[in-house]
Parts: sequence; structure tokens; C-alpha cells
Amino acid sequence: MILLQSQSRFLLHTLLNRIQNIEKSVELDHHWVEFDDVRYHVQVSIKNPHILLLSVSLPTPSSETIFIRGLPFGAIEAIKAAYGGLVQILDPPRDAFNLTLKINLSKLPANQEQKHAFLVKVASIREVVLGAPLRVILKHLASRTVAPNVDPLVALVHRPKESFFVVPQADKVTVVYPMRFSDSIDIVLATSFLQEFVEARRTAGLNNTPLCSWSHTSPLELKGVSSDALSANAGFVTFVIFPRHVEGQKLDRTVWSLSTFHAYVSYHVKCSEGFMHTRMRRRVESLIQALDRAKPDLEDAKKTTSQNRSFKRLSLKDSRGNSFS
Repeated sequence: MILLQSQSRFLLHTLLNRIQNIEKSVELDHHWVEFDDVRYHVQVSIKNPHILLLSVSLPTPSSETIFIRGLPFGAIEAIKAAYGGLVQILDPPRDAFNLTLKINLSKLPANQEQKHAFLVKVASIREVVLGAPLRVILKHLASRTVAPNVDPLVALVHRPKESFFVVPQADKVTVVYPMRFSDSIDIVLATSFLQEFVEARRTAGLNNTPLCSWSHTSPLELKGVSSDALSANAGFVTFVIFPRHVEGQKLDRTVWSLSTFHAYVSYHVKCSEGFMHTRMRRRVESLIQALDRAKPDLEDAKKTTSQNRSFKRLSLKDSRGNSFS
């Protein structure tokens, strides 16, 4: 299984390239979109080559998800904790974006390792912002408490107009994903993949992983949720997170894995589909080659006929005489 990286590779490459050429007055204006419809925009002007503006547009939230000033709850605090005074939040953000950060590249740490670590953290802005609510809930789980002012059922956005649901408790946190796919083949592959995903936990060495279950119908934790939010065509996946899963450095990995679970499944479904298409093409090519080898050579067939066979036209009288002889 391949796990997605928390940092945007293109954003990290852009930041590192800018740092290496910071003295050059080169204008930057890059737009791109990554998985789950997270959009980025990087700008650097010739007048201020040391100032970089990073704008981020998040997936459109569903009606169940609560955004505060265009961001998930806890996102502002998470940004300040992750970047400190090296990053300034512009209010309001650039048009059509949920967040715009102003980064003064001349104030980055002089130590190369610290500078690189900070740039990796900036490239992980998706994890910092979209994972902020889940991080708040799981931090309290580590101390076996429930975050204050949090509803018994929390909807968190992870795809355009789609949410997954979190049920926070003092001793555990239950996370439920309604799995939706637009392609009929993806639905079949995802259903099979998720069933095997649940069965894999029963193997040796995975006993300490979070409890995982899959069902066609919505679990009891989602009772009272609108029918639109429960319109899952590939079933529902449920994880049960315990304090041991969020202790110490496990917190970051757990937050990222839960925030991008649907993208993780989609990635492996597309890989499986591509693998099967490749196998089918190779099979067809091998059958065509076998058929080609089975075809007789027309020139050899003509030579054989002309050399070994002769034909004599018989009259009707001759043919009757041969039949009675």
C-alpha cells in the first residue's frame, strides 16, 4: 500500500527553487489543483522578491460542515502554532480563496535543516488547515477528555460537498466515512477493496491498529443525519481510534491518514483499474500473436499445391465409368 505524502510536492519544489534564486528578480504566478479539489496559488512580484503569497482554496463544504470565516474550526490557531511569526495571515484572503499567507523569505532560519523543515511544513498547509478540527479532537482524546464546545457528531469536509463524521468521546473517537464514487467500475473495485481492507486487520501483526468495519448501510452513529449526506454507493467505513493511536508522534500520522482516507482509497482503486487494463491488453496481444502464428503462409500453400497436385477434367461419361468399376 502506498501512503500519500502530507506535503505538496509541487509547492515544496516551488519554495525550494525560490529560496535558491531569491536574489533574482523573477516573477512567479503559479496556479494548480491537487487531489480533493484543493487549489493553490503562489505569487512573487518583481518589486518584492522576498515576499511570497500563498493562497489556498479548500473543497466546497457540505451543509453539515461548519466553517468559520471560510475555514474549519481551529484552523487559525493551527496555522499560528505551525508557522509562528514567520507567516502572516491576510484578512481578507485573495478573491476565490479561503486562505492567503504572506511569507517573508528573508526571515527564514539560517540553518539549512531548519529552513528545509519549515518549507516542508509550509508545503503541508493542506494538512494544517483541513486537519485542524480532527487534531483538536484527537489531542483531547490523548488526554482522555472531550474537546469543549464540540458537538456530539462533527461533520468534517474532505471532498467537494462531501463530509466524513466524527463522534468524540473521552475513551475513543469514532470516524465514519460515507464512500461515494461516480464511476460504476470504481464502485465495484472500491467495495471489494474496502472489504479486503477490513479483513486485513485480522492478520498477525495488525492487532494494535484501529478497529475497522464496513457495511452497506449507515451505522448507528449517523442516526439523524440527512439522507443526502448518507447517499453512499460504496458503503460506509468506520474506524475506532483509541488514545494509544494518538500518543506522541502518532498524532500527526493519524490526523493525515484519517483526513485523506477517501483519496487513499481512490488512488488504489485507480491503480487497480490501471493494472487490470494492462493485464487485459497483454492478454489480448498474446492471443493475437498466437493467432498470427497459427495462420498458414499463403505463398508456401500455393507452392505445395502447384508442385504436388495435378488436376484432370473428367467428362460425365468418364466419371460414371469410374463409379461402376
